[in-house]
Amino acid sequence: MLNHLEVTNFKAWRKLEMQFGKVTGLFGTNSSGKSSVLQFLLLLKQTKNATDRGLVLDFGGPKELVNLGTYQAIVHRGDQKADIDWTLDWELPNPLKVYDPSGRRKDVLFTGSSLQESSRVGLKGSHLSARHVKYRFTDSVFSIEPKTENSSEFELRSEGPQSLKFIRNPGRGWALPGPVKTHLFPDQARTYYQNTSFLSDFEAEYETLMDRIFYLGPLREHPQREYRWSGASPADVGPSGEHTVDAILAATAQDEMRNLAPRKRYMKFQEMIAHWLSQLGMIHSFQIKEIGSGTNLYQACVQTDQNSPETMLTDVGFGVSQVLPVLVLLYYVPEGSIVLMEQPEIHLHPSVQSELADVMLAVAQHRQIQIVVESHSEHLLRRFQRRAAEERVSSSDLKLYFVRTSYGVAQLEDLELNEWGEIENWPEKFFGDEMGEIATISKSSLERRIKASR
Repeated sequence: MLNHLEVTNFKAWRKLEMQFGKVTGLFGTNSSGKSSVLQFLLLLKQTKNATDRGLVLDFGGPKELVNLGTYQAIVHRGDQKADIDWTLDWELPNPLKVYDPSGRRKDVLFTGSSLQESSRVGLKGSHLSARHVKYRFTDSVFSIEPKTENSSEFELRSEGPQSLKFIRNPGRGWALPGPVKTHLFPDQARTYYQNTSFLSDFEAEYETLMDRIFYLGPLREHPQREYRWSGASPADVGPSGEHTVDAILAATAQDEMRNLAPRKRYMKFQEMIAHWLSQLGMIHSFQIKEIGSGTNLYQACVQTDQNSPETMLTDVGFGVSQVLPVLVLLYYVPEGSIVLMEQPEIHLHPSVQSELADVMLAVAQHRQIQIVVESHSEHLLRRFQRRAAEERVSSSDLKLYFVRTSYGVAQLEDLELNEWGEIENWPEKFFGDEMGEIATISKSSLERRIKASR
């Protein structure tokens, strides 16, 4: 679970500092910097996934998670002399135990349930390079940094109450190169030194964190009349929801395998999706059906109400196909995942937007899924507030933010949610000037009535 993020000089953010809850909501005006928060996390994931270890940051392309262009395009105000640096800390799935890397002691040197990673990147000449990589674990910091400020030679450092003295292997006196990507120590850190094997544990935990991040964007694919499924199990539904039906069918196949062994009754995957579509008030029933046995061709079929004929997803309201990837993603990814979503409420009726907030809260609680949602929906926010007031969710599990810009610089305002579900620092014109609109309508209506009575 993500705990805390600090970033400097990324896009509109001169400085970003935010805490995460089980459900974190980012609200605000267009082009204020909300999406950039998600983009930064996706940039880290995309960089971790890059097969080219020479890439410091993978800015991506048209069909990748993010397509950010160049360093000049992402650094704050395009200032190529500025560095981008960040610190990310998170809870580990299981406590990490570090043993004596020298092998002299058999007991655990230190153990902890959280980890922090820091990095800094910038242009050196025309080339992007990583300035340092640091891992903080149980109040000690293990890092690779330049020997001096402008040096091209790096050194390992250990600071804190449980620091270690790194021991060079005899005959390995060569200079140490810099970090790999933005989270890896170079291979030479392990071959030149005797007691650095534990550094791989930190790197592995970071990569596990990135693997647990999943994303759904605001622009989702239109439904199709038929789908071909090869039998593969996608990692998620895809950034545009393009793998939604594949994910449903893969989960359905898993349900069928589970039924081979006797076990306690549980709601199957398609039943769960159909349940929530019904709870949202969108349709009566939902099912993926094979067109003909052995064809590997499938159709998404729905009933809008109990008495209506069954029809295909393409022939009902657009909102159903747009919310379907949201529901599937939340129930398809493994427990303990981190789900990033942009505008999940698109094309949904206001009442459905409110119910969607309940889905998020239920998934966060029962599946231990952490959700970071960027939204323009007042109805989503109001339902979060209501559930906090009803004590159905702890206000500490909700982190709500308002994002605004001032002279091109993004600013994050922590919405202070009290135990009654009230936002104590409601920003001016948060969702427009609602009272002003009501007053103007009343005034105009009165003026027209007076004019008509003359």
